[in-house]
Order: sequence, then C-alpha cells, then structure tokens
Amino acid sequence: MFIHEMTELECRVALKRAAYGRLGCARDNQPYIVPIYFVYDDDHLYGFTTLGQKVEWMRSNLQVCLEIDERTGPDQWMSVIVLGRYEELPDTPENKPTRLRAHGLLQRHAMWWEPAYVATTHRDTPHSFTPIFYRIHIDRLTGHRATPDVVKAAAGAEADTAKETWLAWLLRRVGLKKKKPIDDSDSIFSVESDH
Repeated sequence: MFIHEMTELECRVALKRAAYGRLGCARDNQPYIVPIYFVYDDDHLYGFTTLGQKVEWMRSNLQVCLEIDERTGPDQWMSVIVLGRYEELPDTPENKPTRLRAHGLLQRHAMWWEPAYVATTHRDTPHSFTPIFYRIHIDRLTGHRATPDVVKAAAGAEADTAKETWLAWLLRRVGLKKKKPIDDSDSIFSVESDH
C-alpha cells in the first residue's frame, strides 16, 4: 500500500462529499470527541445542535478539529483533518443571513436536525431545546490517501495467471471421458491420461 498526502483541493472535495464526521474539542486539558453532521461551504463547516457538553466546551475553547474518513478496503482509504475555530451563530439580526445560509445548506441532508433533538430525550439533566447554529472557520486542512501497491498487485496477477496456465496445461494433459452409465439414473466419470 502507498500513502499519499492529499492536496488542499482533494481535501476540500472530500469535505464536500461528506456529511458526517468526528468533532474534537478540549477543555482543561481533557479532549472530547463526538460524531456530528455538518455541511462544508467555502472556508467553513456548518452545524446544528442544542446546548450540551460539546457547545459548553467549544464556548470555553474555540480551537476545534474535525476528522472525516472513507475506507473501501484494507489498502484503500482516505482521511482528512480540519483544524479551525468554533463560532456560534446566535439568533440576532446581524447573524440572520449567516444562519439562513447554514439552515439552507444543512437542509440538503435528510434529517439534519434529528441528532440534536433526539439526544435531548436521553439525558438525565434538563436540556435546552434552543437550536444552536454554528460554524467552524477552517484554518488548516490535511489529508492522506492510501492506494494499493500496483507493483505488488501486478505480481499477484502474474502469479494468478501462472496458476491458471498450469491448470490449463493439466486439463489439456488429463481429459475427462464419460464411461457407459450403469443405469439410466447414474453416470460415472473417469480420468484418463493421454499417456
């Protein structure tokens, strides 16, 4: 397998395709990672949630990261890391255009709002149902992609071809000939060699 560093453009294309990732934040030297739904647009990731631990932690430390990945095989995968800053988009007149933009982008994904509200029904402590729109300003992107080793794959294909060639030779040398059936319901095959 070969591991390649992805270009910024490749990272952005991967973010555009993704709708799900893992958000990392930290408070008091304690990291916290949680799965989120998001949408990518230009230099921002937009999300929606309700008040809870991740919002409290992001409010106290604006530095966050997001990871997405795809795996199509043991030697074929992709991973992108976004480093950025959390910005809450409160329901104020000056934030209205950005909130409407976030809402419009998020609506492209089915059930985009559901994880935030479903989580509220499983908490022991009182929880706010107030919707929180936020965005993450992208400061830096990194990504890696693994691809199969084509030389190794070609060598494996040659070995398979060699096996097939040997098998073809064996089948030519050894023929299957039908013997006369003992009765109508049964037939017997025997292997007869040319030599």
